[in-house]
Amino acid sequence: MIVGFDIGGTNARALLIDESTHTVIDRARASSAGEAPVVVSTLLRLVDDLVTRNETTVDAVGLGVAGLATRGGIVRYSPNLPDILEYPLGRELGAALDVPVAVANDASAATWAEAKLGSGRGADDFAFVGLGTGIGTGFVVDGRLVTGTNGFAGEAGHMVIEVSGPAHLTGQHGPWEYYASGSALGRQGREAAAAGRFDAAIALAGSVDAITGFHVARALAAGDDDAARVFAAFCRWVAVGCANLVMILDPARIVIGGGLSGIGHALADGVAAWMPELTLGSAHRPPVEIRMAELGDEAGALGAALLALDEV
Repeated sequence: MIVGFDIGGTNARALLIDESTHTVIDRARASSAGEAPVVVSTLLRLVDDLVTRNETTVDAVGLGVAGLATRGGIVRYSPNLPDILEYPLGRELGAALDVPVAVANDASAATWAEAKLGSGRGADDFAFVGLGTGIGTGFVVDGRLVTGTNGFAGEAGHMVIEVSGPAHLTGQHGPWEYYASGSALGRQGREAAAAGRFDAAIALAGSVDAITGFHVARALAAGDDDAARVFAAFCRWVAVGCANLVMILDPARIVIGGGLSGIGHALADGVAAWMPELTLGSAHRPPVEIRMAELGDEAGALGAALLALDEV
């Protein structure tokens, strides 16, 4: 058995996975709050719970972490997990469990899961774009997960697409995730409502300030015209970043996951509609396939477990 973790700013999700079939056998979850030793204790407890309940042993552990994680298992930086900065999480957990531990960025882990078991199957070159509170990305090139020199590859959500744009919470001006994340969709809905162009969202949320991406998606599903206009503009921003990835990586496919993937094929279709206009030489390129991810919110933990298989 392998245990895969997805460690976010609020929760640590654990999956117990059969290493031969890649089947999820059991699940567990706990808060990820606390300083580094507390987080390690939490992860150990979750492993113990899974092992005890299923009367089994674990051969390796994979950690998908929301932040910059080195190939050697050190979490260098995580805006969501400030208490484990510059901490050797992989080494400490591996020493306590006496098993190999693989550590990767959570979006890179999700990318690998989609490559092996999801919408990336059959494509040796594809990009994963996770649209949630921010944007997480990952890349497979020639059938291999791109990790970079340090293990930090895949932070395309922070690439600047509007150098004169507003300051993001990171301090950058105009990064992609300011315009194309789930948070951005909510903000764009609020802006339209404040301008008198999105009454349906106000009715759903109760006030302009309460509008989130969820309310935009609900109004869109109900066929509201204002929601369709907000969503089309949002899809253009998503496509701006995706077109950049196409010009850098020349992928066969882009897989869209994350929290906004619940919108479904309207999101893939909306992004695909903008791609010819935004991609240089599009008339002379084979079209890049835009697909929705298949593995949902377990992709990060599942991918971490698959990466841990290489350590066994």
